Amino acid sequence: MRILIAFVLAVFSCGALLAQTSTNSVRQLPPRGIEMSAWDRAALQNSLDNFAKEIRSLTNDSAALRHRELWADVMIYYKAVDWALRYQEFYRSNEIRIASELLRQGQTWIEELKAGKPLWPASTGLVVRAYLSQIDQSVQPYGLVVPAAYAGDPRKPRRLDIWFHGRDDNLTELKFIDERQKKIGEFAPPDTFVLHPYGRYMNAFKFAGETDVFEALEDVKRRYAIDANRISVRGFSMGGAATWHMAAHHAGLWVAAAPGAGFAETPAYLTLDLRKIPWFEQRLWPLYNATDYAANLFNTQVIAYSGENDKQRQAAEIMAEALKDEGMELTHLIGPNTEHRYEPATKRELARRFDEIANRGRDPFPQEIHFRTWTLRYNKMAWLEVDALDQHWAPARLDARIEGSSISITTTNVRGFTIRLPQRGQAIIEARINGESLPISNRANPFSCVRNAGKFAPGRATGGKRHGLQGPIDDAFMEAFIFVRPTGRPLSERARQWTDGELKRAIEQWRAQFRGDAIVKSDLEISDEDIARNHLVLWGDPESNKLLARMVKNLPLQWNKDDLVIGGQKFPTANHVGILICPNPLNRDRYVVLNSGFTFRGFGSNADQTPKLPDYAIVNLNTPPSVNGPGELVAAGFFDEAWQAPSRSAALSK
Repeated sequence: MRILIAFVLAVFSCGALLAQTSTNSVRQLPPRGIEMSAWDRAALQNSLDNFAKEIRSLTNDSAALRHRELWADVMIYYKAVDWALRYQEFYRSNEIRIASELLRQGQTWIEELKAGKPLWPASTGLVVRAYLSQIDQSVQPYGLVVPAAYAGDPRKPRRLDIWFHGRDDNLTELKFIDERQKKIGEFAPPDTFVLHPYGRYMNAFKFAGETDVFEALEDVKRRYAIDANRISVRGFSMGGAATWHMAAHHAGLWVAAAPGAGFAETPAYLTLDLRKIPWFEQRLWPLYNATDYAANLFNTQVIAYSGENDKQRQAAEIMAEALKDEGMELTHLIGPNTEHRYEPATKRELARRFDEIANRGRDPFPQEIHFRTWTLRYNKMAWLEVDALDQHWAPARLDARIEGSSISITTTNVRGFTIRLPQRGQAIIEARINGESLPISNRANPFSCVRNAGKFAPGRATGGKRHGLQGPIDDAFMEAFIFVRPTGRPLSERARQWTDGELKRAIEQWRAQFRGDAIVKSDLEISDEDIARNHLVLWGDPESNKLLARMVKNLPLQWNKDDLVIGGQKFPTANHVGILICPNPLNRDRYVVLNSGFTFRGFGSNADQTPKLPDYAIVNLNTPPSVNGPGELVAAGFFDEAWQAPSRSAALSK
């Protein structure tokens, strides 16, 4: 809570600290809204400033301090109105009235906090809550449908459905909060919580949007009694795409999934000409292609929905093909003579079938597991956890079945894994791994295995790429990070101009695409605590960035006043700059990133919001950055499992 109080004091000490950059250099997203009259703007700004003072006063109120865990619920009203006002994000004239209503509601909650009797946590029906994200300390909202029965028995663990919203470029926090207080949504089953995550705007609940889902879910579980074995996911359109993603990548968590329309992968959905797509970008598509994780859907139950005449029916059809290759058949309900919406009768049948499955609950320790992944970012399925791969971005597989007191396991491209046994009940004494027997100690739970000299033996895979430290560059922005700006003189003026422009763009686009303010500090301001808790994104070169100078000798590249060398390739420093991700030499449990924010650019289809850079790249500064990338790439590739750069031939090959 120390962080929360510091955040309140910093943000609300004046009305202009939530965002300090303009977005004039790129298309604004959300788009620019309507013009307000000077009178309306002044009146709303005055109400907002008064509200900020009230929030700041909470830090000196003893009753409010006892309920610090509720402050985010109030702070989100400030952010919603402040950002709409600051960035001209009002799209309808009635939203000015809505903004005033939200501030009045927030004021009521402040008064309840100061009285020591907050009432809204016990409310039923449509409720909006918020939390402070660990990624960037931003306040993020989520909506809830709280069942009426909760009031009579709040301790009873209840089913929870997660609903992923569709695309709406005007869905600011202001509009989201207003809708979540007025619209119950497509489905609201009896005696069931429905969580509506915001997902940090319009990223199809991927990247930081995916983190938002889990942060919101954990916040709900902290506040309400939730049955962990009856949590499901569903959504429509962009929300359907999110459902395919979350179901395939995290199948072991959900009792059921119901994707409606959407997309399930990138190349076929966008009908891309593969000859025009860089090889490393294609290799990264399996990060999010649900088709590449179809085997995982064995571990949950899926009911897909499509309108008969909907072009986005393609998602269910391509997933049906992928499931067929795995020996499974997709349940696919089709609304007759229907385009991009739910057909009423088919929707009722979908709800009936889904409720039957979701109310039964999932088996937390299933007897059989099938798991496929391409990266250690997604490394868990039920009681199995992959610790190390032979090679990233190649298909890895782990299939397991409990047979009496033995677990039979087969692996492909897996170097290490962990079995998490049930705490009581079934006793497991042996693992048969790829046909060879390995005793399991009763004292070892979890039980880890690692392959050496071709055979698995007890032990934990250490060193090299591991979950949460496996790349690519975009992975760093799913957890806490800090942009570190340089204060020294750069190796070249051209590099300084490039760095200044790309850092400014990264800050602006984080706000635009992920609805938060990136934490920015100078290389002189980074503390030991910052290094311990955050991924560090260093901008500049070893001469201009003092933190980079401290660690450059321990990075998988060489960079001095003359040359930049990686994977045996040498480039003149005067007109080249390095981009990479690897473990931080000052803290091997966190990343260091050089000269990059998240890597996708532009505002087209959500299916094109995929990583555009691998683990490292070298940019020729003779070509300026554009909407397509940071400039001309003269080298790019992936580090091996030991975080070493391959040879030039390997780096440039497909």
